[in-house]
Amino acid sequence: MQTGILLAFLAYFVFACGDAALKALGPSLPVYEIGFFVSLFAFLPALFTKRPEDSWADTFRIANPGLMALRMAFGAGGTIAGIIAFTSLPLAEAYALIFLLPIFVTVFSRIFLKEDIGWKRWSAVVVGLLGTLLVVRPGFQAILPGHFAAIACAACGAGTVLVLRRIGASERRITIIGAVLVASAALNGVLMLCDFKMPGADIWWLLVFAGLCSGLGHTGLVFATRLASAASVAPTQYSQIVWATVLGAVFFAEYPDAIALGGMTLVGLSGLFTFVRERKKTPWPRRTPLVRNR
Repeated sequence: MQTGILLAFLAYFVFACGDAALKALGPSLPVYEIGFFVSLFAFLPALFTKRPEDSWADTFRIANPGLMALRMAFGAGGTIAGIIAFTSLPLAEAYALIFLLPIFVTVFSRIFLKEDIGWKRWSAVVVGLLGTLLVVRPGFQAILPGHFAAIACAACGAGTVLVLRRIGASERRITIIGAVLVASAALNGVLMLCDFKMPGADIWWLLVFAGLCSGLGHTGLVFATRLASAASVAPTQYSQIVWATVLGAVFFAEYPDAIALGGMTLVGLSGLFTFVRERKKTPWPRRTPLVRNR
């Protein structure tokens, strides 16, 4: 199990490096073009997630077409929203907002699934929202489209969680991962045609690096969940706030102040508590191999 958890930490570090590359690409290319190429290059490492008993045709052999279409929509939408967030916000700030995902899971579970939510989970929602206010500080700093994009990314991730509750046990891993990459590449490929800009020779390596990081991160998580339970692996995603803070400081001169760091801590603690409660409420974290938010 320890090997699996260490591999998960490494996978989330790789994800953070890829997200830093997205931020570096922001001034050079339109969002949809970045999404297309990153999704395309992410296919390469993702190929290694195929089990010997699966075939490539299984990617499109879907047991729950309606729910899988919803999963693909959430995945593609979350990718676009995430790129907007990372290219327009400080890395750590974007992560703090994206990690509102467990709070959205709680709220959506109440609204759409009519689950009974106890006072402890509602308290975690309040703490998470308080942390968000400390990070964003509306009225004291400008609210950017990236803030709304990060929140939209969290909402898409929460929608993914609810869908995976239903399909995690019936769909193949290669279907869950591969179909989403196909959807993301297809949607971004169509949208980028309106404003296509040929990448310069100086940024191709960033596109390849970001895509490979995305694919390697997913591959690492798949193998991590073969060595440890998905429930044990999932909380390690909060290490991304640490990686983002370090990468933001080193490469982009982004230094969160004490108030922002306090808000990020509250969001992280709220998310971890909510995840633990969610784990008791439903078995999805124990059976679903895909634990990346987007």
